[in-house]
Amino acid sequence: MVNGLGSSLSDLSILSNAKTRSVSPENFTGEKGKGGMATDGCGASAARDLGLGWKVSPCVSIPAGTTFTMADISGEGAIKHIWVTDSSVLPRSLILRIYWDGSDIPSVEVPLCDFFACADYLDYRQLSSLAVCVNPRRGFNCYWEMPFKKGFRFTLENLDKRDVNVFYQIDYILTQLPPDTAYFHAQFRRTNPLPYKEVYTILDGIKGKGTYVGTYLYWGVKSNNWWGEGEIKFYMDGDTEFPTICGTGTEDYFCGAYNFDANNKYNEFCTPYSGLAKVSRTDNLYNCQQRFSMYRWHITDPIYFEEDLKVTIQALGWRSEGRYLPLQDDISSVAFWYQDSICESFPTLPDMDGLEII
Repeated sequence: MVNGLGSSLSDLSILSNAKTRSVSPENFTGEKGKGGMATDGCGASAARDLGLGWKVSPCVSIPAGTTFTMADISGEGAIKHIWVTDSSVLPRSLILRIYWDGSDIPSVEVPLCDFFACADYLDYRQLSSLAVCVNPRRGFNCYWEMPFKKGFRFTLENLDKRDVNVFYQIDYILTQLPPDTAYFHAQFRRTNPLPYKEVYTILDGIKGKGTYVGTYLYWGVKSNNWWGEGEIKFYMDGDTEFPTICGTGTEDYFCGAYNFDANNKYNEFCTPYSGLAKVSRTDNLYNCQQRFSMYRWHITDPIYFEEDLKVTIQALGWRSEGRYLPLQDDISSVAFWYQDSICESFPTLPDMDGLEII
């Protein structure tokens, strides 16, 4: 642990000069001794007999079609934990953006639910991993450490036509960072349908030195039979036609095996580093689309790159005569990585129709 950074169970007894702060609707500025001072908010009526300090402002209401600034903080340090829950009824209608050090370019631009590896949160499953947790009923938690040198800004855009209530807390420390500290990034992509014989791109256009730390995939299958024969590939540091890292299959990359199949059915699993977090439950009528929610965190096996990085995955099933079938599925992803500079090559985020899970 260095000044509160990289904390773990084994070094909690070591004292630090880091200063802990927290942003929430009860303290938008994160200032010391300024929490619980609200005189107005969504809890004001309930607290009318109790007065100041009695849960007057536990949440914010974000009007339809607007963007709310969750936090705008100056200083040097690192975000340690994020907790969010909301009242939305339309998955992917809330867009999380995080900006570092006064930049106008977001380093995180992801639908809120996908950022927490839970694209379709209306069909709840608990997710317990080191990087993110989704707890009953919709408690989104993030434990990625996110350093900042001059400050950070969080915004949440509501794409829905309905107002949404959001409860949140952003816990961070103010501390001195080592000179080689990198910026956290998360990028969303979706291709629906994937063109025939094309590979799905998880990440591309990354220039600089960095560390790839995680992948989230939400996969909608549009054909029968097994769909995950495709290989994941990491092209780095000048790789062109052939990658440095080439996986053996989709379920293998997510640390499963043999089609996630045990006892002739898909088996969900949830571990600190990887999981098949959710398999869609079909009703044999209108809700018949098979979808799979998978995460893989490279926490103890990070992928380091010096100059550039591109990540792709094939979509392969089976056709007659034991031949591979290039699939045309609905695939979306979030790539998580650290980089020595603020990335400026984010693709345009789809509109609400392009984000919708149907």
